[in-house]
Amino acid sequence: MKRALLMIAFISIGVITASARQAQFDGEKEFQQLVRLAGHWEGTYEWSGARTGKGEVIADYSLTGFGSALVESLIQGGKPSMMSVYHLDGNDLRVTHYCAARNQPRLIADKVDAASGQVDFKFVDITNLKSPESGHVSGISLRSLSDKHINLIFRFIGNGKESTEVMDLWRRKT
Repeated sequence: MKRALLMIAFISIGVITASARQAQFDGEKEFQQLVRLAGHWEGTYEWSGARTGKGEVIADYSLTGFGSALVESLIQGGKPSMMSVYHLDGNDLRVTHYCAARNQPRLIADKVDAASGQVDFKFVDITNLKSPESGHVSGISLRSLSDKHINLIFRFIGNGKESTEVMDLWRRKT
């Protein structure tokens, strides 16, 4: 009996949490904010934490699927390095990241602050991870500093060590 009540309590908490989260987010509205990124961006990237390095980066954002998905193509050192696809799943805003580490983390928006233009995505699951210690993206944040300036932040975990890659991007005319 206690086990059944405990299970009902956990399920209820999950339903209440999911309902509260759904009430906080308007996935379509947030996706339309991301759609505004479509275009050509240039800037720099810099690693901190367990990894180091910096350089120039190009980010091209384009719509596909009749406007149902936003594709982010990143070019570092003149070579395509990563791609992310932002889309809706019901009212949830999601992203699949095609990583230079050759795996594909899938994330969901869990914090949206429309006033500051910030969207944080948390890790849900991953495909093609060779081992639990293999490096992979564990979180992504987008910060819209203006219509012409954004920060794209990747949180990365590998071999038990954490790193952050910050991309400082400016809109350019093509």
